[in-house]
Amino acid sequence: MKIKCIAVDDEPLALEMLCSFIEQTSFLSLEAKFENAIDALAHIHRNEVDLIFLDIQMPDLSGMELARVLESNKYSSDTRIIFTTAYNQFAIEGYKVDALDYLLKPYSYEEFLKASTKAYQYFEKKAHTIPTSTEEKSQSYIFLKVEYQLVKVMLKDIIYVEGYKDYVKVHLVGKSSPLLSLTSLKNMEDLLPEQHFMRIHRSYIISLDHIESITRNTVNMGNTTIAVSDNYKETFLQFVNKWIG
Repeated sequence: MKIKCIAVDDEPLALEMLCSFIEQTSFLSLEAKFENAIDALAHIHRNEVDLIFLDIQMPDLSGMELARVLESNKYSSDTRIIFTTAYNQFAIEGYKVDALDYLLKPYSYEEFLKASTKAYQYFEKKAHTIPTSTEEKSQSYIFLKVEYQLVKVMLKDIIYVEGYKDYVKVHLVGKSSPLLSLTSLKNMEDLLPEQHFMRIHRSYIISLDHIESITRNTVNMGNTTIAVSDNYKETFLQFVNKWIG
């Protein structure tokens, strides 16, 4: 699935960086770029647009004003917005117009990818029949940057994640070697749903679905035993108490 998107920013350097991020993301298709919201609005009126990466502070017509115009005139009920701005005071306003996400400048590709993945999950969900069960509605995958490509990783296949200084190792079911991704363990913690994953150590996040046995201080994941560090012991013991009933 390709998401048709446009980029809107009155700062040429910021616009070029945004376009570069879009072009290196396999599931995004850059249809057009604009340095002002008026030209962007004209394009949206004539063409199908799934996603707008939209700067907020622009002359003549601001990004927030464009969002309100789209919302009130219903040019496309399926068009979603990810705001980009240097000012965090617009976050609340952004959510009032149902923005999908909010990128605070200067943002990294990792942050951009996280917001874009949220968009991918939104549009993929809309493309299929609406599920009926809570389990089916929940997030089922994430995208990780591995070398020079984006890899779709199913959450059910993740056993545990091992964090290093500049990268993580994602240990997967049926794979003899872990997946190496240039991201932080903190970012992985944000990406993984807390109802299925738990951080138990400064260097480890585990899948609750793949726990085979536990003690008060360790977790056994197949042939791997992981210690629970003191900083995470209280949360872990709360889980243990629930697990043993």
